[in-house]
Amino acid sequence: MTVAFLFPGQGSQFVGMMADIRAQEPSFRARMQEASDALDLNLDRIVAEGPDDRLAATAIAQPALLASSVALYEVWAERAGHAPALAAGHSLGEYSALTAGGVFKFADAVRLVHERGVAMQAAVSEGQGLMAAILGLELDAIAEVCEATKGVVSPANLNAPGQVVISGETRAVERAIDGCKNAGAKRTFPLNVSVPSHCALMAPAVPRIARVLESLPMQAARFPIYHNLAATISPNVEGIRTRLRDQLVSPVRWSESVGAMLQAGVTKFVECGPGTVLSGLSRRINRRVPVVSMGSASGLASVVEEHA
Repeated sequence: MTVAFLFPGQGSQFVGMMADIRAQEPSFRARMQEASDALDLNLDRIVAEGPDDRLAATAIAQPALLASSVALYEVWAERAGHAPALAAGHSLGEYSALTAGGVFKFADAVRLVHERGVAMQAAVSEGQGLMAAILGLELDAIAEVCEATKGVVSPANLNAPGQVVISGETRAVERAIDGCKNAGAKRTFPLNVSVPSHCALMAPAVPRIARVLESLPMQAARFPIYHNLAATISPNVEGIRTRLRDQLVSPVRWSESVGAMLQAGVTKFVECGPGTVLSGLSRRINRRVPVVSMGSASGLASVVEEHA
């Protein structure tokens, strides 16, 4: 069996996520404390107790998700004793995958994604950006609507066949939603996010993140990791830096990434982090390949038992 790990992105966080694993695993608690220390902020308490709006803030959600997802991965690796064959992460989750794969030191990665969240939030004034899900309409039709819409709006998350997220200026996204409805979309709805990710509005954040990436030590990944930018594996560390930099203003090619892993021979996916968002997307992309989530103590135990 060829197993690929999938690391979730922003939006999968929730107050109390993986509390049962935290209660049972000292190494998980230690990693969350290390993340808190790295930021000089009680991140662990925010994850455990909230409030919701505090955890949802981009600069908090990103390190919280990375820290908890990597901590979960390390518990699994300790128990199972081996790495996955392949991995990928959705948007912020790409940083989690790279950290699990040894590219970044844990504390460096926590500080990096906190800075990423701060830079993204600073790039667009509150209320000036929006993201929206478009269901039941193909990508070409959505792209055509966006191109014909006044203002900044473009496809941002290419999640699965018939499931695309658009991102941009609030008024432009609202107009594009109407255009997609007129073009035959089955359902549309705005997302509850604090920044319009993966579109041209994120351009002001790129130089800031590029500088941080250049300052950090990085190593080659211990296992192949597919990048959002082009659904490919980077040949070297410099390529990783470039892909992470450009990811901010480019679509997340998630459906293509999952497809590339399937082409590489993956026979099972494991979602490594809170929630089941990526499990649902994987089933939409290919229902024949099993996918499981280990974001709970029972899920973790089941995956370890099967793959140790």
